[in-house]
Amino acid sequence: MTSLTQDNTTTTPAKETSSTTGTPGEPTIAVIGAGIAGLSAALAVANGDLDAGLPGQHVTLITKTDLVESNTYHAQGGIAAAIFPDDDPKLHAKDTLAAGAGLCEPKAVDILTREGAEQVRRLIGAGVRFDKHPDGTLLRGLEAAHSRSRVVHAGGDATGKIVELDVSAIARDTPNIHIIEHAFVVDLVTEPIDTHSPAAGEARAAGVTSTVRGVRLFDTATGEQRTLACNRVILATGGAGRLYPFTTNPQVATGDGLAAAWRAGAQVADLEFYQFHPTALGVGEHFLISEAVRGEGATLLNERGERYMTAIDPRAELAPRDVVARENFRQMMAQGGRPVLLDATAIGRKMGLDQAGLTAFLKHRFPTIDAYTRSMGFDWSREPIPVTPAAHYWMGGIRTDVWARTSIRGLYAAGECARTGVQGANRLASNSLLEGLAYGRRAGLAALRDTDAAVWQPQSLLGSAANAQTREITEPQTLAIPSPDTQVDTDAKPADVRDAIEQTMWHGVGVLRDADGLSHAQSRLTGLVEQTQTQAQAALSKMAEKPKTNATASVPTPDDIANTVTALENRNLATIGLIAATAALARTESRGAHARTDFPDTDSVQACSRPFIRG
Repeated sequence: MTSLTQDNTTTTPAKETSSTTGTPGEPTIAVIGAGIAGLSAALAVANGDLDAGLPGQHVTLITKTDLVESNTYHAQGGIAAAIFPDDDPKLHAKDTLAAGAGLCEPKAVDILTREGAEQVRRLIGAGVRFDKHPDGTLLRGLEAAHSRSRVVHAGGDATGKIVELDVSAIARDTPNIHIIEHAFVVDLVTEPIDTHSPAAGEARAAGVTSTVRGVRLFDTATGEQRTLACNRVILATGGAGRLYPFTTNPQVATGDGLAAAWRAGAQVADLEFYQFHPTALGVGEHFLISEAVRGEGATLLNERGERYMTAIDPRAELAPRDVVARENFRQMMAQGGRPVLLDATAIGRKMGLDQAGLTAFLKHRFPTIDAYTRSMGFDWSREPIPVTPAAHYWMGGIRTDVWARTSIRGLYAAGECARTGVQGANRLASNSLLEGLAYGRRAGLAALRDTDAAVWQPQSLLGSAANAQTREITEPQTLAIPSPDTQVDTDAKPADVRDAIEQTMWHGVGVLRDADGLSHAQSRLTGLVEQTQTQAQAALSKMAEKPKTNATASVPTPDDIANTVTALENRNLATIGLIAATAALARTESRGAHARTDFPDTDSVQACSRPFIRG
């Protein structure tokens, strides 16, 4: 396998590099998160851009658990890319804008589809194991709301796993990348911008008041706490599906980077838009049943065996995810909350396959899903399987410009934790890994290129509207977060607090919303923020008091460390959940993935993104 450098040259063997400094005088750059966005950012820093005369530098790549554990690893469907003769990035951009329901930034989308296609070609050139026909040409699939078959995949339904394994192997073999595993980012370290500096006026005009100086880390293996000094930090920490009890996301998806950026004073936007995947298995761990299954011809049925999506949208099961998820949810409510059914036998009828042929096709095309469903006692080649909507992807996040800069100098964000403007109110299927590739690389190059005086240059949030009311909405709104209270219940079990957060979000800030449910969630989450902040501080203080070595009974136990991690995650989830509830309550319309039963129509005045900042 070759390196993801400009010329795809073979890498040399890995060697240990410093976790804190590169060449004396060079900026220290840290990348937090090792999914596709973080890996792309780290490789961009390490390799530089030789065509632009930008040499690579040392970079520290920090990951919460093992290097490969990320949302990327669990992604199934594939990567959308306009790399085929019958396709074009402009057509891909048009599909993306349509799915985004008026909130995508056209410039950001253009970058996504053009540069994303280039990055996919680079992955192919580097030897990433995409699925191919016997003649060596790429296989590709069709997914919801795409006007072309443009989704490349690997391992059938294991695209994320193979991409993560292949690209992380390249990162491990890149000499300039130093990897720190099992390090939880507790907080960012910032300092106010010097008001007497030459660039202070430009910073103030852009709303930038602080600069990053480092990250506080908690070692999840030893319980130690330390600060890593750096003046460039790239957040690529993924989403926060663990806000909800039903989610396709792994255990690590707790919004850590987003919450840390918020506490540091970064602007966020579009947090009311959470995409619920229409089809997670209705039992067990709510395993994702990829969109690609419907792309191949599977249909949705209610418990009476009736197909219903044909009456909802002309695209039927391939309508945008928010449309399908909401109708699945309504059908479930009409049948007492029981799951709807996904009928993969329709694929056999569509393709003219007999029973044996369909069994072989499903096993080959969707090996991971096939194995999991069979492990749960289902033979989906013979019978429909139960499915339910589940939290899948957050369109909103830390607001950035098109070079991934945030409103904190020296802080960048890429991937699902960022709000780049490419996803709008509803992400187009299989654009997530593409965004990580394109904007992760941009974040790395910007961190290399920017001077210490650089500030972000965000795009306008006006969207498709431009009137006085809309402009007022796009002004950053401050949201006060309650301070820790020593009177709150610090003895509550972290698992019970997590359950309270999940249930509050599911019932109040879930697939369908209204003012009463959102107001209740906002009130409940305010109390949970206070409680989780107090518990997190107490847990860190307790860990700091314990010696980390010696044969003493007071060293941190695995349970101590696990409870501290859960307390820190709970603090993050409660905080960003409160922001999401507040943003959803403020948006008095239905748009994209945000559905208000009390405001079912779309309001043109609100065709814009709403930024929030900590008050």
